[in-house]
Amino acid sequence: MLTPVIFGCEGLRLSTQEFVFFAQSQPFGFILFSRNLESPAQINSLCATLRDCVGWDAPIMIDQEGGRVARFGKPHWFEFPAALDHANHTNSKRLFWLRGRLIAENLYSSGIDANCAPLGDIARPNTHPVLRNRCYGYDKATVITNASALNAGLRHGGVSGVLKHIPGHGRAQLDSHLALPVVSTKHSDLMQSDFDVFRQLNDITMGMTAHLVFQDIDSVEPVTHSKLMMDLIRNDIRFDGLLMTDDISMNALEGDLVTRAKKAWAVGCDLVLHCNGNLGEMRLLATNSEFLGDQAMRRVKQMIAKRPKPVSIDIWQLKEEFDTLMNE
Repeated sequence: MLTPVIFGCEGLRLSTQEFVFFAQSQPFGFILFSRNLESPAQINSLCATLRDCVGWDAPIMIDQEGGRVARFGKPHWFEFPAALDHANHTNSKRLFWLRGRLIAENLYSSGIDANCAPLGDIARPNTHPVLRNRCYGYDKATVITNASALNAGLRHGGVSGVLKHIPGHGRAQLDSHLALPVVSTKHSDLMQSDFDVFRQLNDITMGMTAHLVFQDIDSVEPVTHSKLMMDLIRNDIRFDGLLMTDDISMNALEGDLVTRAKKAWAVGCDLVLHCNGNLGEMRLLATNSEFLGDQAMRRVKQMIAKRPKPVSIDIWQLKEEFDTLMNE
């Protein structure tokens, strides 16, 4: 039985304590950060150990958007400019497909099979700088086209995408790592703009919630803790993929760690994401969690059944094409 959590780990290799804990707690999957990355061989070894301890081919994910949010970099892996830099390029659709395919090559060859991308957030003049240049465009149509292309590129390389930040973070003027953003835009306007992006990308197999309040829908609770917003995501946006929280430790959320997690599960988040690798905190979450429920298990099976296989291709030819297009 799987526990409805995604956990990080502390370093480049699992400690004996971590191995035993993961074997006992059976998290759905894992997420890696820069602290866990040294070389392709080391990452492959770490990923193999993580899967060994849970006894199955568990998803292992990372935040590899390119630009500022990139855990991989030189000398072993490709680097990319901020996504917004080529969002309006004449060949933006091809560039985003190439970006996704090149990222997937780096991830899959290192043992990682899920990426916290694409982004469906629309960039605006007042979008907080922590997010703005990570976005895929300034309007709905451009974001949909580019996000769909990047996801297709990831899948071509054997990597599942995680659509974020559902149902739209582009109007946030605060950094949700530090504080709770509040959006006052009318529900009807959001359905025609920000939310519609995610409705048109709702076939992506996994998604991540946004830690912000949409005041006209639920004036109190952020998306991650709001039953009203979860109902909107499932019924209006019609996202039936596996839904995880953004990092449960972010300061946009109130309460202690267990309270935050329990509220997220209670309103309908399938999985809680815990990123910092603190073993004491992970033990606390595991002790206070139930096993995955029937609907969450259905979505897990759905996601696993749709895991992509990489298609062989000349990756250096693709890299040359990406660089050529970027320099036009």
